[in-house]
Amino acid sequence: MMEELSYHILDLVQNSIRAKASEIEVVIEDSEKEDELIIKVRDNGIGMDKETLKRVTDPFYTTKREKKVGLGVSLLKETALLCAGKFSIKSQAGKGTTVLAKFKRSHIDLPPMGNLEDTILSIISSCQNFDIVFKIKTDKGEFILDSKEIKKELGEEVPVCSPEVISFLRKYVNSGIKRIF
Repeated sequence: MMEELSYHILDLVQNSIRAKASEIEVVIEDSEKEDELIIKVRDNGIGMDKETLKRVTDPFYTTKREKKVGLGVSLLKETALLCAGKFSIKSQAGKGTTVLAKFKRSHIDLPPMGNLEDTILSIISSCQNFDIVFKIKTDKGEFILDSKEIKKELGEEVPVCSPEVISFLRKYVNSGIKRIF
């Protein structure tokens, strides 16, 4: 069981990476006023055919050869529905996938967000060949981290996953998230 929502985000991004996505977008909208928490992950990976899409929320179905079960997406769906929310997944072969989970924010069973900073940094520091945008919006403001922009600023000589860049990003992400939560 994934006890924190940040684990679900990491799982969805890892699915996008396995689907050969070159662009991934993670959107988190957390509104106390609207009593709603939304997590959306969109990618331009290989997508899924209609048959796979029908089965993807079945916990006993996986496309991973080394595993017999695929619990990540099914657990996220069950958590969203348990928390008086909604879940949808849209995909088209060759076009990509979008996963959307909505939760009633005040629901007693809503898991904590967890360590969002570490989740973001572990994804960015993986140094794999994809670009990712994190958009986090709360009632207090918005924080956006775009790996394309970071790479543009750094130039080709300095990799995003270098220790110096990760150290800077840790402080940047930490202060940005504290500002809006």
